Amino acid sequence: MSIVTKGGDAGQTSLLYGRRVSKCHPRVEACGSVDELNAALGLARALVGDASLAQRIEALQKDLFPLMGELAASSQDLPRFGQHGYRTVTPQWTAQLDRWIAELEAQTIAFRGWATPGATPAAAALDLARTVCRRAERRVCAVCEAEPGTNPEILVYLNRLSDLLWLLARRIEAQAGR
Repeated sequence: MSIVTKGGDAGQTSLLYGRRVSKCHPRVEACGSVDELNAALGLARALVGDASLAQRIEALQKDLFPLMGELAASSQDLPRFGQHGYRTVTPQWTAQLDRWIAELEAQTIAFRGWATPGATPAAAALDLARTVCRRAERRVCAVCEAEPGTNPEILVYLNRLSDLLWLLARRIEAQAGR
């Protein structure tokens, strides 16, 4: 089977369960932004040089797949999504991020004012991932406003994830003496 289907040549694509929508539909925009976030996290993971941190970043990446799946199901198909046993974003996902944030904050990472990305390649990659995460959050916000049945915990999770990514970048800079 070829990757070339030509199904999107006219500017349409399929959501989960086959509903056709414009490629600029808010759900497609949100999924695309989360996909970009996953790629940015992959870059950060490749650069961090710390096996434990790389494992955590990979765990975050793996959480993004079911999150994208949930976003790719139209609000009419969300019950079907759940019936098929797919994972959905829950407050427990966000609670895990809160625990990681608390761990980092307990390390008393000092910071003042704005952080200028680029002190190290790994920190810069995490800052890039953070900004992509913020965009994904904005795109999911648009979906939530357009389709009130969308899981609001996705927004909470992405908001917290961007905070975590900011702290991770600062931690890497601190470890590098920057």
